[in-house]
Amino acid sequence: MGPVRNLLLVMAACSALVAALPGQGFAAELLMLEQKGCAWCVRWHKEIGEIYPKTAEAKIAPLRQVDIHEPWPGDLAAIRREAFTPTFVLVEDGREIARMRGYSGDEFFWFLLDEMLAKLP
Repeated sequence: MGPVRNLLLVMAACSALVAALPGQGFAAELLMLEQKGCAWCVRWHKEIGEIYPKTAEAKIAPLRQVDIHEPWPGDLAAIRREAFTPTFVLVEDGREIARMRGYSGDEFFWFLLDEMLAKLP
């Protein structure tokens, strides 16, 4: 029974590791589509960027920054690119749940983000 038990333990550890990898579509994530020179992106980073990882929202949907001018990540093939930045896209299991275009301040951002997160299954 020892080798079978060891195999099961290894399989469980591998499953946990794969599920924890970013961008693998196993959990929700908040994409921030941005580009160099975007003043509103800079403002978001100043007002929200340092706070976001410490919030309950980040535990539900960790932030993933994507430059719209860089090669598009393969795991985001089903997610439509955006020309307007910043754009925030809530993704779960590789599919778009909700999208927020622009940033007009912290209070409005948190309100809209809560609406987006409420759409998660």
